[in-house]
Amino acid sequence: QIAFMTLTLFPIRLFFAAFMMLLAWPFAFIASMGSDEQELEKPLSWWRKIVDILLKAIMRMMWLAGGFHWINVKGRRALPAEAAILTVAPHSSYFDAIPVTMTFASIVMKAESKDIPVWGTLIKYIRPVFVSRSDQDSRRKTVEEIKRRAQSDGKWPQIMIFPEGTCTNRSCLITFKPGAFIPGVPVQPVVLRYPNKLVSSACSVLGIQGIFIEMHWPLFEILWLTLCQFHNSVEIEFLPVYIPSEEERRNPVLYANNVRRVMAEALGVPVTDYTFEDCQLALAEGQLRLPSDTCLLEFAKLVRSLGLKPETLEDDLDKYAASAMKMKKEKVDLKEFSAYLEFPVSQTLENMFALFDENEDGVIDIREFVIALSVVCKPSKTLETIQLAFQLYQSEGGTVTEEDLAHILKTAMGVSQIDVTHLFRAVDEEEKGKITYDDFYTFAVLHPHFAEEYLYADQMGAESGLKTSSLSAPNGICTDFSPDSAGDRRRPLQKKLN
Repeated sequence: QIAFMTLTLFPIRLFFAAFMMLLAWPFAFIASMGSDEQELEKPLSWWRKIVDILLKAIMRMMWLAGGFHWINVKGRRALPAEAAILTVAPHSSYFDAIPVTMTFASIVMKAESKDIPVWGTLIKYIRPVFVSRSDQDSRRKTVEEIKRRAQSDGKWPQIMIFPEGTCTNRSCLITFKPGAFIPGVPVQPVVLRYPNKLVSSACSVLGIQGIFIEMHWPLFEILWLTLCQFHNSVEIEFLPVYIPSEEERRNPVLYANNVRRVMAEALGVPVTDYTFEDCQLALAEGQLRLPSDTCLLEFAKLVRSLGLKPETLEDDLDKYAASAMKMKKEKVDLKEFSAYLEFPVSQTLENMFALFDENEDGVIDIREFVIALSVVCKPSKTLETIQLAFQLYQSEGGTVTEEDLAHILKTAMGVSQIDVTHLFRAVDEEEKGKITYDDFYTFAVLHPHFAEEYLYADQMGAESGLKTSSLSAPNGICTDFSPDSAGDRRRPLQKKLN
């Protein structure tokens, strides 16, 4: 089918879809010229309303050319005065842009997007909230702008936000980011469904137990597979407006969680506590990729719950690493761990301590905490973490043994068992029984895929000795944290070592 469609329907569809986008460009360009903020807050003029209708018709023809012959819309879209913010989930496809082009609601976009030829002009037309990656204060400014627009009594267009913040595989809803809920105004939940069973209609995603992350398939490849499918369908359902309680207005995280549960029930899927940051951690392109049963995802959640902030995490890491080097091999109990982190003893701290309590004897090796924190801080910088680990474990001569390397890699990967014998012998060419970081670095440069060659080949297969997580995955991909199974939260945490 793909071969036949590639030679017949695909080029025709691609041509018409591109033509419709080019056709929309001059209308969006002219309508956007000379518009200042005060004018944008005024009611639309008659000619701007005509442009809106024309652009919506052109965009609909573009999707029709892409095989979306009909779009099933359920429910009623609220007026801006009723709900200033539309929260949309799940975010699973490049074609999630369909409701944006149908409503012309403002969206939150990277500032770089406005410089994309043609598409950037269409983006600017819908008056998005731009986020600048180069501005360290961008997150605060974005939240303030969303709040300002949301509280403008309908003067601005509605803002459409995908609160998951990343692409998932639709099997459940991950933790919502609180940005859409900080203003404390009513929101209208919007759920998306793709009845097609073929993966071509969605972002290709890789499922990891308890988490789901976007694979970096080229945009053209996904577009090609979709256009080679004779019919694509999408269903958009506008749920009733959610009016927050006073408690939810004061607590955006509670507000976000409650809206997420409403949307999950409408979709018939569970929810999970994993977040966008967990997706980044699991997807990091370092030389050590995390296995499916890693406990580092649980550790990352506890780090956030403890109150360690992402923007200061690297500074915190330097401080904790310096203290750990002074402590050498000394182990600490819970009270000493609390003093080390300068956090009072709490359930979160106890859970974090339990992850590293190898023998359940009430003491942990603080060096393992530092290595795990380094992975969370710099998930794609494998060699920086290993260099830090060598500094923590090395002898006075600057060397580590095979046993030390096993401790380092077990902690860096968050697993209970690993065989590093083949890797250690490959690095220790002179058979000294010990290696330096320089030895390891030289080997890693010459063998950039050393993990796949010496660790994953034996450790990650079906015959692996690695133990799986104690958290069950009832749907095969997503750990179920839905309301009906809330008791699952009380299950014991998986430890790094058993």
